[in-house]
Amino acid sequence: MKYLFLTKPIVLLTITFTVTTLYIVYFQESPTPRRPDSMARSFVLWLHGLGDSGPANEPIKNFFTSPQFRNTTWSFPSAPSRPVSCNYGAVMPSWFDIHEIPVAAESPKDEDGLLKAVQNVHAMIDKEVAAGTNSENIFVCGFSQGGALTLASTLLYPKTLGGGAVFSGWVPFNTSVLGQIPPDAKKTPILWSHGIADSTVLFEAGQAGPPLLEQAGITCEFKAYPGLGHSISNEELRYLESWIKTRQQSSS
Repeated sequence: MKYLFLTKPIVLLTITFTVTTLYIVYFQESPTPRRPDSMARSFVLWLHGLGDSGPANEPIKNFFTSPQFRNTTWSFPSAPSRPVSCNYGAVMPSWFDIHEIPVAAESPKDEDGLLKAVQNVHAMIDKEVAAGTNSENIFVCGFSQGGALTLASTLLYPKTLGGGAVFSGWVPFNTSVLGQIPPDAKKTPILWSHGIADSTVLFEAGQAGPPLLEQAGITCEFKAYPGLGHSISNEELRYLESWIKTRQQSSS
């Protein structure tokens, strides 16, 4: 809270998600523990937005009550604290630098900071693969800045993943990065969800992403949500559950 007086955008980036989280905590029941079954092990990595934290997002997993998630491991890492340009250099949790808010399709990009963050995400994925999880049962999801990092991390990973889900995100790199996408990464499906009323990461910033990906041969499903601002809705999470379920690999 010590940085809220600096600029209004940080309020939008943190508080709107808190409202969604509180709804999940108080109105969604926690799943009943079940014994592991024949479903293969899967892994969901969730990347939070600017100024937020991993633990604050953990209630999201309570939404995923289908039997297919019995053997799912969840991870909610927190970004390191660093100065952020769009908030006058204030130090806060941030995966990479953001130069301006609202974020538009042509906003300046911190590719150096982004690629360092991508390396850290890849290390988390590699650790899970080493533990025995099939890469095609690994799903990376993220909101806002975390959504932008999700996109870069899935596209630059050397193996095919189960999928990448971007919520209210944007393309955080220049088109030259598209030439660095490994062939297997192009097989990773992308789900992109964005609120039409988003005034923090503009809808046009999200809308510009899928055509760019499709030109590079990447499958991207784009879902627009009328009336939704810079937040995650229950409807989006319900669809995410269904989307992941259809892509989970069963054990052999």
